[in-house]
Amino acid sequence: MAAETAAVQAELAAAAQAALGGGRRLTAVQRLAGGSKKGVYRLVMDDATTAIAYRWCAAENYWPAAEGDDDLADPFSPGLGLDVFEAAHARLDGLGVRVPAIRLVDRSGARGPAELAIVEDVRGESLESLLARDRRAAAPVLERLGGALAAMRDHRAPGYGKVVVVDAGARSHGSSCEQVVLDRARRDLAEAAARDPRVAEARDRLADRLSALAEAVRPRAEYALVHGELGPDHVLVDPAGRPVVIDIEGTMYFDVEWEHVFLRIRLHDDYRPLEPAGLDEHRFALYLLAQRLSLTAGPLRLLDGDFPHRAAMAGIAEYNLNRALELAR
Repeated sequence: MAAETAAVQAELAAAAQAALGGGRRLTAVQRLAGGSKKGVYRLVMDDATTAIAYRWCAAENYWPAAEGDDDLADPFSPGLGLDVFEAAHARLDGLGVRVPAIRLVDRSGARGPAELAIVEDVRGESLESLLARDRRAAAPVLERLGGALAAMRDHRAPGYGKVVVVDAGARSHGSSCEQVVLDRARRDLAEAAARDPRVAEARDRLADRLSALAEAVRPRAEYALVHGELGPDHVLVDPAGRPVVIDIEGTMYFDVEWEHVFLRIRLHDDYRPLEPAGLDEHRFALYLLAQRLSLTAGPLRLLDGDFPHRAAMAGIAEYNLNRALELAR
C-alpha cells in the first residue's frame, strides 16, 4: 500500500501548491485512517492552512481485485476515481447537502500516477465521535442530517444506479433494485460460506430466507438518491454544527430502504430521529439480511489482503455474521 514516500510527497506538494497557492508551501502530509479504497491525506501548509487530498490509484486500494470492479453499470461496483466523485459531489451539493468544497481536481497524471482531488478540510469531529461524547450536543446535528436525507429522498430518478451513470442517461445492470440486491447477497453468502464454517453450515437456510424475503417485494419504478454507506463515521460536523457528508463515491439512485437499513445498523437507538415514514417493510427486511451478509463477506474478503486494521475488520465480520444467522432462524 502507498506510504508517504518521497514520490507521493512530491505529488501532493505540487497539487497543494496548485490548489492553495498564494505563496504557501507544503510542510507536512498526514495520512488519515479509514480509507480502504483511496488514500486520504491532510495537507498542512507553512501558514497552517490545511486541506484534504483524496488519492485514487491501485496502490491505495486495499481490496483484492475482482471481476467487474471497473463496471460502473453495476450499482455496487467500487466506482473509484474522479468521475464518480465529481458526479456525486455535484448532485449532493446541488440539493443543498453539505459536502467538502472542492479546491482542485487532477486526472491528467502530470503530477503522478494517481487521480487527485484536493478538498476543504472540515476540522470538526465526526458524528460518531460526537455521539459517543455528548448525545445531547449531537441532537441538532442529527436533526440537520435528517433534513439532508429528506432532500435526497425527495430527489427521484426513473432509473437506479450510480449518479455518474443515471445522470448521463445510461442504464445499470439488472431488472430492479431488489434483484440486484438479491444477486449480490447470494454472492456474499457464497463468499462468506467459503471463509467461515458457521456460514457454510447455515448456507441453505440463509439462501432460502433471502428468496422468501425477495418474493414478498412488490415492483417499484422510481428511485431516491442515497449515499449507500452513511454511517456516523461518514458524517463530519463543521464549526457551525452542520453535518458534512464524506466518502460519497457510492452515492446512487436506489431504494431509500437500502440507506435506512445501513443507518439503523450503524446508529442503533440514535437512528430514530432520522427514520422517515412510509418505508417498505418487505424491502427493509430483505435489505437488512443482505446488508448483514455484505458486512460479513466484505470484511472477510478485505482480510485476504494486507489491510492494516485487522482486528477491527474481523470484529465487524463476526458481529454481522451472528446477526445474519439470527435473521435466518
